[in-house]
Amino acid sequence: MIRAAKGGLFGWVLDGYVGWKFRSAFRGLWVRGGLPGGEGSRLVYANHSNWWDGFVLHQVGRAAGWDAYCVMEEHNLERYRFLSRLGAFSIRRGEWASSLETLRYAGQLLRRPRAAVCIFPEGELRPFGVVPLRLERGVELLARVGRVECVPLAIRYAFFEHERPDVLVEVGTPHAAGTLSRFQSELEGAVRRLAETTSLEGFTRVVSGGLGVAERWDVVRGRAPSA
Repeated sequence: MIRAAKGGLFGWVLDGYVGWKFRSAFRGLWVRGGLPGGEGSRLVYANHSNWWDGFVLHQVGRAAGWDAYCVMEEHNLERYRFLSRLGAFSIRRGEWASSLETLRYAGQLLRRPRAAVCIFPEGELRPFGVVPLRLERGVELLARVGRVECVPLAIRYAFFEHERPDVLVEVGTPHAAGTLSRFQSELEGAVRRLAETTSLEGFTRVVSGGLGVAERWDVVRGRAPSA
């Protein structure tokens, strides 16, 4: 397997580049619900509907103060190996020996202070809001190995009244390890709540992005851009 290799000068540069790239692409990252903090570790699981999802979790982790890692298909990580500098580590789906090695490694990471191991249990890209979700058992096994709190996150990319899209994150209720049906129920609940959202009311912006033309014009006119 390919292990995470966070840190170093290249890791620091890459971390800054991803933040810049995110801010240049979106108007902001908005979170509803409290992101767990403190010295404890956690398993974070999310829906997977977009190429940006891993970078969204990277930004969420920075905002929450997590030492974040993410499980990634080995053939993809081989292709983009630099992502290991951001905390990505690999798994070969369908290979029991590889899965076991990845589970053991993830369990080691979860013993570190503030660690957050992130996983997309759908295992593939699926359109946002399509339920029921089809989750793979890896998230259940990883939770049992790690014996940490599990945090469901729903991610949505939305255009409202602004030129640039906003990224919305719904934080579900943290819970202990359980059956796969528990994970499915919690994540589906977060996805449904986010799918019904029609405005940014109740959300907190944790990362500010770029302004659109109208918002820049408001600045020139001496008016503050709208939230």
